[in-house]
Amino acid sequence: QVQLVESGGGLVQPGGSLRLSCAASGVIFNMYAMYWYRQAPGKERELVAGITSGGSTNYADSVKGRFTISRDNAKNTVYLQMNSLKPEDTAVYYCNANRNQRSYWGQGTQVTVSS
Repeated sequence: QVQLVESGGGLVQPGGSLRLSCAASGVIFNMYAMYWYRQAPGKERELVAGITSGGSTNYADSVKGRFTISRDNAKNTVYLQMNSLKPEDTAVYYCNANRNQRSYWGQGTQVTVSS
């Protein structure tokens, strides 16, 4: 059974930082590309960042220079370091594992950026 469990969300002031974690089980983690998506109220889910099994990364333009995705294959965990947070970063953040058209999702973690 595949499980992706996100953690690290919360309430933070504008300009602050958070680090999200996503722990995976039931998959051969190092063979999967991992992604972070987010969905704000009333908006579609959007891709935030991705990291391939080989470690190549990509980011949405809106988060480039502020967010960093990384992975620790020994811990079966992917991270999203979020700095210089803005109110528009407020959303539910979801972890996704993807390989050969197999796609798995976590339950999401809420990030709220507000003063």
